[in-house]
Amino acid sequence: MNQPPDLHDGPTMLERMEAGDLYIADDADLAAAAQRGIRLADEYSRTWAADPGAAKDILAELLGSCALDVEIRPPLYVDYGSHITIGAGTFINFNFTALDVAPITIGCDVMIGPHVQLLTPTHPVDPILRRAKWEAAQPITIGDNVWLGGGVIVLPGVTIGENTVVGAGAVVTRDLPANVVAVGNPARIVRELP
Repeated sequence: MNQPPDLHDGPTMLERMEAGDLYIADDADLAAAAQRGIRLADEYSRTWAADPGAAKDILAELLGSCALDVEIRPPLYVDYGSHITIGAGTFINFNFTALDVAPITIGCDVMIGPHVQLLTPTHPVDPILRRAKWEAAQPITIGDNVWLGGGVIVLPGVTIGENTVVGAGAVVTRDLPANVVAVGNPARIVRELP
């Protein structure tokens, strides 16, 4: 079993997190950034129906980068929001969860069904490290023109190639190439697209 990393060996928890190294999430700076993300996501969700223009402004403040024509139906749940990039023409349905401890990149013209989860955090298998509250993360990339059906879960480190369709309820545990249909748990390719 491993010993927890030294808390005083140099990099801040934010620097560790952004480098993909082990870090402790309840660090004061990270907690403040997470609180900001949760507050803005909640504000977006409460504002969306009554004032779409104001909601777009909140979304622009929340996310790292978001094209002007992106539509995200609330509620929206994030860890930080600032590590999420969304391309033009993308539509995201209700109850989207994007745990952006590592970067989440969503391409252009992506369709995301309701209850989809993009999960970048990982936790050590080693019980000593896990008990000491260490965690890490791996980025997620969704290519252009991808369709994620309702309830899809995408795990840390996954890249989904352009034009790929992932069927409702699938759990994507590893990369999917461009131009395929994948279904199931774990998601497996069932056919290629022309």
